[in-house]
Amino acid sequence: MQIQVPTPILDDLKCRQNIALMAEKAHRYGLCFRPHFKTHQSRAIGRWFKRVGVQCITVSSVQMAQYFADEGWRDITIAFPVNPRQAAQYNLLAERVQLNILVTDVDALRQIIPFIRRQIGIFIKIDTGAHRTGVLPDDIATQAALLSMIEAAPMLNFRGFLTHAGSAYRARSAHQIKETHVQSIALMKKVADRWKAHYPHLIISVGDTPTCSVATDWQGVDEIRPGNFVTYDLMQVQIGACTFDRIALAVACPVVAKHSDRSEIVVYGGAIHLSKEHIELDGHSVLDEWTGLPKGTKIYGLPVRFDDQLRWQLPGQEGSYVRSLSQEHGVIVASPELFDAVQPGDLIGILPVHSCLTIDLSEQLYTPTGSVLETM
Repeated sequence: MQIQVPTPILDDLKCRQNIALMAEKAHRYGLCFRPHFKTHQSRAIGRWFKRVGVQCITVSSVQMAQYFADEGWRDITIAFPVNPRQAAQYNLLAERVQLNILVTDVDALRQIIPFIRRQIGIFIKIDTGAHRTGVLPDDIATQAALLSMIEAAPMLNFRGFLTHAGSAYRARSAHQIKETHVQSIALMKKVADRWKAHYPHLIISVGDTPTCSVATDWQGVDEIRPGNFVTYDLMQVQIGACTFDRIALAVACPVVAKHSDRSEIVVYGGAIHLSKEHIELDGHSVLDEWTGLPKGTKIYGLPVRFDDQLRWQLPGQEGSYVRSLSQEHGVIVASPELFDAVQPGDLIGILPVHSCLTIDLSEQLYTPTGSVLETM
């Protein structure tokens, strides 16, 4: 493959291995595996999940649900708070698939109920610490109000309680992730115990890559919904959810300039290819140890060298990192070894901070084996 512009490279072997490992884990613990497809956004990668027995999925938008419904997926949860303005689209989807939606707000639910014309499953989202959205575990009044409204709505079927342990993203080790998981599951169990007598078949659904990657205690959980694990990224390394060798995505960027006076390499590959997500080293993660960079350093990606098959190993020499991104430019602070090893016209791979956003900025993914995978 002749790469001329910034090009996302998906290591298909690592990606398939990540999928197989998570599917096996779900099977081992007796969990329904409902992976979140917002990371890869690809019909082709979706087929890799089908090969390991996955039958139900999670998405983040109506558009994404439509895209995967067209591919034949028939059991879809939209893990985003219900949007009253999209009631008609929910109805159309529910004609084709077993659709589940998510509610966090009494007023939003009140607005949408009169417009639902098809049978739709509904989860109540519980906020177990991320504080993005959701009903607090001890907010019995709101839980009761939502349940009462759902019971009175003939087209809504209560499925259970759902959470995303987003607070795990503040962890800096596998041990801290497990602590977050234990706390989150305890809160969900408290909610389930409160309502189990009235709803004996309610589902407890949890979903985030960090806890699903490292946790081993799944008592009381029925379903997991990780997404980022399919490729992982530098953020997951910093958190402690994975090691560098599990990252399955790099953006191939042409080198366009070198500046010896400041040991910097400029690549064609900027914010419109990688996003402007960054990590700030805090002195407490494996990423700090690996890079050897001082606390407070902002990293927008790490460079890797490709072999002849466009595969890569661990990041490049210690001290090399993406210092800044503008629209089209990426500036890499390079170790002496990396600086001397590349010339304008060569390719450098950039491991992204957040693979979900990097893929969202792409229309296609390329594999070392020469396949081209379309994305949404």
